[in-house]
Amino acid sequence: MKTVLQRVKRASVTVDGLLISEIGPGLLVFLGVGESDEIADLEWMAEKIVNLRIFEDENEKMNLSVKDTGGSILLVSQFTLYGDAQKGRRPSFSEAAKPEKAKVFYEACGRRIAELGVPVSMGVFGAMMAIDLLNDGPVTILIDSKR
Repeated sequence: MKTVLQRVKRASVTVDGLLISEIGPGLLVFLGVGESDEIADLEWMAEKIVNLRIFEDENEKMNLSVKDTGGSILLVSQFTLYGDAQKGRRPSFSEAAKPEKAKVFYEACGRRIAELGVPVSMGVFGAMMAIDLLNDGPVTILIDSKR
């Protein structure tokens, strides 16, 4: 699994002009599921997202997680994280999971994050979504469960 996490002051998802989800302070997480991903990748990624210490403490050090701060997570499915643009001019998505698998893993990741004690809002799997966010920092982290 691959993610791009952004620390945000707020974030929201709209589909066809309708507000689907929104959060205040927390993390906007773009999640990509790979063809070779297994349940262990999902468990590892959910734990990493919830416990990653990228929020500042009283000494302005990144020592707090989204869970520590009482923040929320907006989880958005994004297969394009598996885009390989090394050859040619059009990315290949051959390493991305098929939609059937990706949807199951995406939804399971959202449930697991909630089980770990962090409020989670979701985008709409497979939809053309408009994402609105206000970065905090900015702080952006890339995570790959295979590395």
